[in-house]
Formats: sequence, structure tokens, C-alpha cells
Amino acid sequence: MAGQRKNLFLPTYKRNLGYVFQEANLFSHLTVQGNLHYGLKRIHQNSDAEHFKQIVELLGIEHLMPRMTERLSGGEKQRVAIARALVLNPEVLLMDEPLAALDGKRKQEILPFLTRLHNQLKIPVLYVTHSQQEVAQLADYLVLLADGKVQAAGLLSETLSRLDLPQAQEREAASVWQVKVIAHDADYHLTRVAFSGGELSLSALEAELGSSLRIQIYARDVSIALGISTATSILNVLPATISEITEQVGGGQSVIRLQVGNLPLLAHITRKSVQLLNLQVGMPVYVQIKGTSILN
Repeated sequence: MAGQRKNLFLPTYKRNLGYVFQEANLFSHLTVQGNLHYGLKRIHQNSDAEHFKQIVELLGIEHLMPRMTERLSGGEKQRVAIARALVLNPEVLLMDEPLAALDGKRKQEILPFLTRLHNQLKIPVLYVTHSQQEVAQLADYLVLLADGKVQAAGLLSETLSRLDLPQAQEREAASVWQVKVIAHDADYHLTRVAFSGGELSLSALEAELGSSLRIQIYARDVSIALGISTATSILNVLPATISEITEQVGGGQSVIRLQVGNLPLLAHITRKSVQLLNLQVGMPVYVQIKGTSILN
């Protein structure tokens, strides 16, 4: 036990952590390559050439290496800042709202690179953000904080669908599912994906068979029926079970949590519809999913 305690409190410079700030905070008097090598010199560590190359390629900054940082766009600067943290080969990466200083276009430019990091690097990332879109796209485990206190924590799909938390009531409330590509239908320009509770048809995707995708289903795009109807244009109709019902604060809507296979799904429907269909917890129903968006 005594041996373990020796390593509990280390000076900052001895902690093997990578840190990415809201602002890129690059050195303007150095090139991109100079910025990447600066941290390595400070910790007296020689660069692992293969690791260095992997990070540069992963963030798509090979062509930027000789440039001075003042000639970079906001998105490019932030990619360089992330690379600077990662070339140190940290055991943990801390990212403090890394997209907060970027406009919408630049955020969309850099999100695919963050997704790639998430998929390819085997290090834990602590990512701080106020953006539900970034959470849905990047997180596996979610911790919700309010006034400095933990309000909830758990796997992403479960936590986003908790009715006792405010995000389930918001207009942008959504469920996030992990699915696998199983078929492409060239005639109808559709892609079939599978999950633990069945299959979905999506607009045609350029994705290899067997590849995994993360999709987002907005609660406002989910309707509920008591039976299967053939007189509908909605392709995705799935059996489900109602697990919770609550009224939306300050409106005529109800928020319903359903179970589709092993996955939770949120639906926003009117209170009148709940009464007309006599919806109750435990009732088997069918969910009609009007649309999905691909997160990665």
C-alpha cells in the first residue's frame, strides 16, 4: 500500500497526460512541425518516428508541417493542437471543449478527425463539452455535471434515454444506436443495417459490409402504433415495449422510453395520442422511425 501511495501525487510535468485547450495556443514563431516537436523536447523524450507519423496522418496535417501557424485556419490550428498532445504518447488525453472556439463549419470539418481518433487510438479520452451533438458522436460513457456535482453517469445510450434527466425532454432529444452494415440495395439506393433488435433501412451509404456505424434517432422522428400498417411510407417499423412514460414539462407532449431489442429508444408524442391509444408501461407496440442521421 505504501508503494502505491508514492505515485498518487506527481508534479504536473511528470504526469503522462495530453491536454487540448479550447484555444489552440500554438507558438506563432514556430512552424507546425516545430510546435509538434516542442513538447517532446520539454519532456526530454525522443520522438517515436512511427508514432509521430501515425498521428500526423491521422489528423491529416502532413501538408501543413512546414507552415507557420499564423497561416492556418481555425480548424487546422486545432488539429495541430490535438496532434501536439498526442505525439507525446500520453496515457490519457484531456480535451477541454476543443471545438468551442470554432464556428459551425469548422466544427464539422474537425469532427471526423475526432471520430477517427476515437476509433483508432487505444487511449482513454476525457472530453468536456456542452454540445449534445459532440456527445452523441464521440462519447461511450457519459457523466452529466450541474453546479459542479454529478447528476448522472452511465453508458451513452442508457444515460441519454433517462426520463429523469432534462435532455430527454429537449427538442433535440435523441437515442444513439450502434449498428452494423449488412447489405446495400442498389435498386432503391438504400443500405440495410442490423442491431440487437432487428434491422433498419437507411439512405445509401458508402460503407463496407460488416462495418460498424453510430446512428442518431431524434425522439420527434419516432411515432407509435398499436399494430403494423402497410399503408405507410415509413420503412422502419419495429416491435417495441413501453418501459416509461412521463409528461414533458410545460407542454402538451409526453416523453416515452421504449425498449427495442436490447436498445432504449425515446419518442415524443402528444398527450392526446397517449390517451387515445391508451398507452401504458409494459405494453407491446410498434415504433415507426421516420428518419435517422449517421454520426460516424
